[in-house]
Amino acid sequence: MPQVARRPRLTFDAWPAAVYAIGDVHGCIDQFLKLEALIVADGAALPGEKWIVTLGDYVDRGAATPAVLDHIMTAPPAGFQRFALLGNHEKLLLDFLDNPPATLDWLEWGGVQTAKAYGLTDPTESWRRSPKRFADALRPLIPPGHLELLHNLPTCLSLPGFFFVHAGIRPGVSLDAQDDEDLIWIRAPFLRHKFGGELTIVHGHTPVEAVDLKPGRIDIDTGCFFSGVLSSLRVLPDGSLKLLQARGAPADYKPAGA
Repeated sequence: MPQVARRPRLTFDAWPAAVYAIGDVHGCIDQFLKLEALIVADGAALPGEKWIVTLGDYVDRGAATPAVLDHIMTAPPAGFQRFALLGNHEKLLLDFLDNPPATLDWLEWGGVQTAKAYGLTDPTESWRRSPKRFADALRPLIPPGHLELLHNLPTCLSLPGFFFVHAGIRPGVSLDAQDDEDLIWIRAPFLRHKFGGELTIVHGHTPVEAVDLKPGRIDIDTGCFFSGVLSSLRVLPDGSLKLLQARGAPADYKPAGA
């Protein structure tokens, strides 16, 4: 069986002036734009180049997946670079388009909202009748640029002392040897592990009521699709932290999993 190619991974030896990590957006464009404006205002006081690092899960659940992807593809604000990482929901969407009968769970986990956002008016009934027909109808509605973006998203970004990723890492495995599926899916083994040492992992994927700072890891997924709160963590080269948040209306979605 041929080996699946590993996604790109970003590694840098030198810090920018600041990194602003953003948690799971899930189609909540209003909060995304508000938060970026807060980041730009905050970064104005910091000389040098700043980075915006989004931690994945741009699609599903919220009503504005296309607008979120459009914005990620725009030029970053002046003085910033933009790095978008892969989340499990981007992978779920791509897997559904490749093999609909085997990946129907994507629709229950927020894919219906994404399909509606791209113009399918009654996706629920469509997928029940024929998953393949549903995927065939959805695929041409997604702009090629969106698909290219999703296919090329890296899984992580590493800087001295900090590791930015969607879900987490598998304890006991070196960063170089981490599996892509763990980086975008892992929960219990990572969340239960007692980390120490000099590395701090900044992640999303597991919603929390408030940003969760634990030794060795920081969860910044404040469940924007149900809480209306999108969070960003500013990290400076000396390791100091600052929280920025944007608030808006929650998405009209009831969680079913993932």
